[in-house]
Amino acid sequence: MKLFKQLLVAPAALGLLAPMAAGATEVNVAGVSDYASVSHGTAASEQVTSINQFNDVFPTDWAYQALSNLIERYGCVAGYPNGTFRGNRAMTRFEAAALLNACLDRVTEVTDELKRLMKEFEKELAIVKGRVDGLEARVGELEATQFSTTTKMSGTATFVIGSNSYGGDAKVDKQFGRSNALTGPGGREKMSDIANYSLGATTFNYDYKLDLDTSFTGKDLLRTRIRTGNFTGTAFGFDGSTGISSALGGTYLTPSSLEVAFDESDTLKIDRLFYQFPVGSDFTITAGGKVRQDDMLAVWPSAYPSDTILDYFTYAGAPGAYSLNLGAGAGVWWTNDGFSISANYVSSNGNSSNPRSGGIATDGAAGTGTVQLAYADSNWGLAAAYNYSSKNWGSVFEATGTPLAANVGTLGNTNSFGLSTWWQPEQSGWVPSVSAGWGLSSTSGASDSTLLGYEFDSATSQSWYVGLQWSDVFLKGNNAGMAVGQQAFVTGIDLSGNAVDGISSSTAEEQLARDGQYAWEFWYQFQVTDNISVTPALFYLSRPLGSVTQGESFNQFGGLVKTTFSF
Repeated sequence: MKLFKQLLVAPAALGLLAPMAAGATEVNVAGVSDYASVSHGTAASEQVTSINQFNDVFPTDWAYQALSNLIERYGCVAGYPNGTFRGNRAMTRFEAAALLNACLDRVTEVTDELKRLMKEFEKELAIVKGRVDGLEARVGELEATQFSTTTKMSGTATFVIGSNSYGGDAKVDKQFGRSNALTGPGGREKMSDIANYSLGATTFNYDYKLDLDTSFTGKDLLRTRIRTGNFTGTAFGFDGSTGISSALGGTYLTPSSLEVAFDESDTLKIDRLFYQFPVGSDFTITAGGKVRQDDMLAVWPSAYPSDTILDYFTYAGAPGAYSLNLGAGAGVWWTNDGFSISANYVSSNGNSSNPRSGGIATDGAAGTGTVQLAYADSNWGLAAAYNYSSKNWGSVFEATGTPLAANVGTLGNTNSFGLSTWWQPEQSGWVPSVSAGWGLSSTSGASDSTLLGYEFDSATSQSWYVGLQWSDVFLKGNNAGMAVGQQAFVTGIDLSGNAVDGISSSTAEEQLARDGQYAWEFWYQFQVTDNISVTPALFYLSRPLGSVTQGESFNQFGGLVKTTFSF
């Protein structure tokens, strides 16, 4: 034990005392008596508890720290009655021995107290040691296994109560500025009356999504999405008929479909099934039997929410470039320092073996190929995208464009380009995030393509939008948003062939290119709890049928309340 004491105290005590002892020439009996008294608990008035009690010791003194340690840790240093230490005065070996003995006595007291506490809590220390050993074993096991397969479940249930009202004086027997002879039967009935008769009721619909996200390594993702809903045939679905007879064939579909709408009539279906995994630190590969175009993009170029109101406003202003084709597909993206390049291919008929109506990279594949270049910082970004859609993919602009634009998209192969950008403030409040996008598409007609009796050669269309979102507005957690834009509309068309009903192809081209319209939406989201939100919304479409109602008016106004449950 004597060796232990010496090792504990010697670095401080001897470092202070050795230089002074070396210059001693006589025995200071009074000093020895003082230190001896301290070690036996007497002369308390001369013992100090802080180095600041000495008026002749300063931080610039070379042994200041050593003296401070002896006083504060061991309390074994005494001074003179006048409050001095006299550190520059030489001390004798007897004085040094007395000081060292006093400090060792204090160490003995502390050591004895420590032994007593260890004895008193011997059982508790043994229990703690056992638990620590157990934790070390478990940590070792976790480090050895690294990761175990896990599946996380999350879901969203959405209720939508809403209705629509149609107005305007356009009549069925005059479409694209033509007479009844071209447009077919329909009489003098107003389009708005027919639409209100077909889609004017208030409805209550739902959409339900359940995601099962499985990981095998901690870095990969196997996503299975199960989805159902009952928006089929409604004004908020993708196949709701306005009842208005179309000069293009059939009837015009609703132009007010919602992003949350699922048209499967209460049927539970697999909506996503794909696997995504990293390759190195910069590449990510995605492949699946049911994967959507945007699942394989490194960047979604918008800060405007993707599940608010009108479906059109979820396409970053370029529904041609971001077609959101769903089917069998694969893609890869590369990211580095905010820059990214994405490329993917999707065949919506990839589950069919008939090359005329399905397969991968066949005439019947209904495929799309997409390339995106993007840069994304913490609160802003910019992206450019190119998309190729094959003729038999269907309408490139179904529910995201005018009837003419949607019909043109079925007549040939379409090349689309999109440019989108966004910015959001670093702090929430009255300054909104801003998202904007513009799209341009060109469709080349097949050899047998016709439109309204003319030979169809080609057409161009455009689209754009601006979306604003305010976060934590009025109350923390509540959000508000507004968007305005034009769904895809035909800006130029090239027709050939003989005149139809006395109207030449050049005149028809001029009339059909008058296809523009505007869309607007506003919403406010009340965050009731962490998992429940209520969003009332209004929207307006100034000319949803585009050039169909040329020279006359036809518009749509709608309102809804959307309640979302997330878990």
